[in-house]
Amino acid sequence: MYRLVCVSCGAEYPPDEIIYHCRKCGHLLAVQYDLTDLEIDPAVWRSRPLSVWRYKELLPVTIPPVTLAEGGTPLYHLERLGKSMGLRHLYAKHEGMNPSGSFKDRGMTVGVSMALQLRRTSVACASTGNTSASLAVYGAKAGIPAVVLLPAGKVALGKVAQALMHGAKVISIRGNFDRALEMVHDLCISHGLYLLNSVNPYRLEGQKTIGFEAIDQLGCVPDRFVLPVGNAGNISAVHKGLIELVALGLIDRYPMMTGIQAAGSAPVVRAIEENLPEVIPEPHPDTVATAIRIGAPVNAEKALTAIRKTGGLAASVTDEEILKMQRDLARIEGIGVEPASAASVAGVRKLVTEGRIDRDEKIVCVVTGHLLKDPETVIRQCEPPIEIDADLPSLLSALHL
Repeated sequence: MYRLVCVSCGAEYPPDEIIYHCRKCGHLLAVQYDLTDLEIDPAVWRSRPLSVWRYKELLPVTIPPVTLAEGGTPLYHLERLGKSMGLRHLYAKHEGMNPSGSFKDRGMTVGVSMALQLRRTSVACASTGNTSASLAVYGAKAGIPAVVLLPAGKVALGKVAQALMHGAKVISIRGNFDRALEMVHDLCISHGLYLLNSVNPYRLEGQKTIGFEAIDQLGCVPDRFVLPVGNAGNISAVHKGLIELVALGLIDRYPMMTGIQAAGSAPVVRAIEENLPEVIPEPHPDTVATAIRIGAPVNAEKALTAIRKTGGLAASVTDEEILKMQRDLARIEGIGVEPASAASVAGVRKLVTEGRIDRDEKIVCVVTGHLLKDPETVIRQCEPPIEIDADLPSLLSALHL
């Protein structure tokens, strides 16, 4: 059994009520399970394939889920990059290997399943790209219409292409992501579409399985989880899952939750560094990492709690640091990620240099999206192909042989 509970005032709501904010105080909601009634045998979990649905006892879906075999993403030991930073235990959980190419699929398999469970007939979201792609994919799988609002000219081409190909109604607005979210929220409230941004507490339930999987793959609890922070849903979700594992006695300590933002879009970092009770929105967020170009993260309250309660950190990295790490991950470790994904590992490099991370820590960086999500940024960083005449001397000359 579970219920919806306000993260601030503790007000409770029934699980079948379609509500995104507490009616008493306006804060966000979380799914709360009656853990005393749960009997989870880790051996049963291990007998199932590594996926989101391995952990179904800690998910709210009671119908056959809308699934594309999401989850089960690889955990890579970054041996060469780690060595260059003096870190022996640096890992990357590559969420770009999900069906639509990002971690959002974990949330959408649960969110779209809940839409059907709650008898909703259409779904909607605002997006900087990955959410729209994932919603379109899972809406298509479920056979229900999907509507996505995007900030015009601010979304990577690969993500727009996914949303269009999978049949979503794609609308670009002349405004930023924060305005798009306000508009789609109003649309859903007034016309009954099911909102699947991370203000929806059910969507975050799927995303918490990133932490479950990483612990299973590593064989122990890492010392630190490091995640890119845009709307702050992912770091919040992973932390919530860890709280449940501790309460169930399945792990005995919390990793330090560490959030990394782009320097041009870093309201969470500012709140942590200045010890503010809440974030001050950045009115004009700007970064090459479009997936985290968000000035007013809706899950900031949960993210600040996750970082502070676990003794974690928050740091910002420049676009130059992000793009350098994107290249290094590809050329040193063979791991292709979009810019926002590289922010987590770039943040580790910065924190190690500043002496804020112990070099003996076991660190899991979540890299959130695939390289091909943003091909234009990739092309701008790379030398163009060398064009030659179709003869061997020309080939040897190009290779300097």
